[in-house]
Amino acid sequence: MMKNVLFALLAAVLLTGCNAGGREMREAVGRQLDRYPQSTMADVYKSFYQDRFGSGHMIADTASVRAYLLTELQTAATDTVQNPYYEPVGAQGRYVRVYLRCVNEGLLTAEQLLDAFIRSAQPAEQPAESWAAEWRRVEQAARAAGMACCDEDSRQLQQAAEANRAVHHSDPYRQAYHPRYRIVRSDIFERELRASLPVNW
Repeated sequence: MMKNVLFALLAAVLLTGCNAGGREMREAVGRQLDRYPQSTMADVYKSFYQDRFGSGHMIADTASVRAYLLTELQTAATDTVQNPYYEPVGAQGRYVRVYLRCVNEGLLTAEQLLDAFIRSAQPAEQPAESWAAEWRRVEQAARAAGMACCDEDSRQLQQAAEANRAVHHSDPYRQAYHPRYRIVRSDIFERELRASLPVNW
């Protein structure tokens, strides 16, 4: 009798944990669609991928990364789209997108953002669950939120997940929102950058 009770309690705890994870995913997808209604499944993938892997690669050539940032800052200065100053990605918020407007408006220096970005590219400890398995759950949450995705796009995203590969923002997303940002680890962002930035939406 006692064994059955303990088993039932354990099952309830595990089920609650699973439901909480699914709820966080659904809420994250909902925020994505509320803020960026032109999002496709690829843009949802990118947000959750960045939450898992950060920038997704080590940075060896810092001079090239700096030169590209300075070039992109010039382009961002002419954007008419008003992006946020920053926003967490995915459901866990392990990383933050810091938009280039922070530099162009004088809130951060290019060197501050570059340094935070480079240090954030160091490999982080990864969860035990594979990215491919996690992506399957994210895709289910996105479909439950009403996102459509054709079979071919779904296959391509699953193949990317199985290879731990990043994807680009979709063309509709880029055209609508001009996403220009750098990925920064949330602890670095909170410790070094957030105090310099306005309250965000």
